[in-house]
Amino acid sequence: MASGLGRRVTELLRDGGAPCAGSGIPLWEHPQWRERFPWLIQGVTGTGPAEQPLDMALFGDYCTRDVMERWWALARATGALELVHGHQVHREAVRVHAGGRPGLHVHPGTDGHVTRTPGVLLTVSVADCVPISLVEPERRAVALLHGGWRGISSGILERAVAVLAERLAARAENLHLHLGPAICGECYEVGAEVHVGLGLPAPRAPAPVDLRSVLAERARRAGVPDDHITTSTHCTRCEHTAFFSHRAGRAERQAAVLGICTA
Repeated sequence: MASGLGRRVTELLRDGGAPCAGSGIPLWEHPQWRERFPWLIQGVTGTGPAEQPLDMALFGDYCTRDVMERWWALARATGALELVHGHQVHREAVRVHAGGRPGLHVHPGTDGHVTRTPGVLLTVSVADCVPISLVEPERRAVALLHGGWRGISSGILERAVAVLAERLAARAENLHLHLGPAICGECYEVGAEVHVGLGLPAPRAPAPVDLRSVLAERARRAGVPDDHITTSTHCTRCEHTAFFSHRAGRAERQAAVLGICTA
């Protein structure tokens, strides 16, 4: 239900709709975070032009050369020195990245990333799953997670909050959480196994689930203040132009990014 989603936020295209620094990569940003945390790199890439979709999937079906060119363009546009990604397996594994290795690094079996090193750009690929962004401004520590229902069920959000505390001394009460563009509760109809896996009552027939509402409630229980929780108004399934949707039959993926500026 809407009241469980926290404050609703509509991401806006960076620089009034222009691709990042002329890179050709549209980046949808949290406008309040852009104003409040000017030291933060954050956002989700969009679909781009219909005639040349901007697929960011490193494990997809599109030409590897074209996909890699987009990743290098994203790195240039954001000023990132190092990009980290994971071979996502819908589990709770979270890695801490200290930086120092320029380039793109893909880690096996990883759905979550944490850093407080400027120049390290955390990335996940999504197309209906939830891009989960956590920011602790006092420590300037950030985490970016891939939130499919299995990962949520396994506790990836709670794991990231624990890693931020244990490894980077980040406090849950200081965390800001944003749940980015993803499939909405009305569009995500699933079977009883998903409901049960998320700790919800089992329906008699397939019924909708709002993953972002589930995540917001889990964040509250983990100690994140309610007024620090925001949820995107964008639905990947409802909107047919801004973002890719697996349930809409698209094979492409957008990339969510989160990092700390070098200057």
